[in-house]
Amino acid sequence: MQRVEHVMGFPVSLRVDDEGDFTGAADAVFAWLREVDERFSPFRPDSEVSRLDRGELAGSEVSPDLAEVLALCEEYRLATGGAFDVRLPGRGLDPCAVVKGWSVQRAAELLSAAGARRFVLNAGGDVVAAGGPWRVGVRHPEHADRLCTVLELTDGAVATSARYERGDHIVDGRTGRPATGLLSLTVVASSLTEADSVATAAFAMGAEGVGWAAARPGCEVFAVDAGRQVLRTAGLPVAREPSAAA
Repeated sequence: MQRVEHVMGFPVSLRVDDEGDFTGAADAVFAWLREVDERFSPFRPDSEVSRLDRGELAGSEVSPDLAEVLALCEEYRLATGGAFDVRLPGRGLDPCAVVKGWSVQRAAELLSAAGARRFVLNAGGDVVAAGGPWRVGVRHPEHADRLCTVLELTDGAVATSARYERGDHIVDGRTGRPATGLLSLTVVASSLTEADSVATAAFAMGAEGVGWAAARPGCEVFAVDAGRQVLRTAGLPVAREPSAAA
């Protein structure tokens, strides 16, 4: 089965290659993502994130889900020496960099719990895959119709942070200025929670973020720096044989 819906401001596509009826599981996936958008979007004045940011919720009133997200945000803030920060001066609380990967990983777990074994969930270019091999293309940071590389994923996740979709939107929390040391940075990890958060945090660090991400246990990295030099870890799962395309 295949389904595509627009959620959280980007297209989310689901493909399940198992036999059986996974309509209910797909319904649950997209219902969960819509719920996350309603609860955690900083662009919705009635969301839990917005209410917390305005001081309308006490710490004890924060939901367990949001508490988990905020704990992850703090973990990456500390790990990057403040480069990754969801509470930038002059801006409201914006945990989207963690929420996206975290929520899509949870959605993938809903599929697994429903018995799906071979599937791919693509959320605006960030991918969770199971039961591969699947091929995942990494877009060229300067040419939308070209790929830098193609990765092969069996069970895991791929996320990319870059400047090509939204410009210089990732800010280095240490300086308060846009991070411009990299053109794009892709992380492969066991979960999209980690892949997406590490990719964004490393991008915020600039050129030094490549080594930082590569040193994270279980992470493989592909990056293009501002000088258009390609950097990648030795264990990056580059596709070598034809297989299903994600």
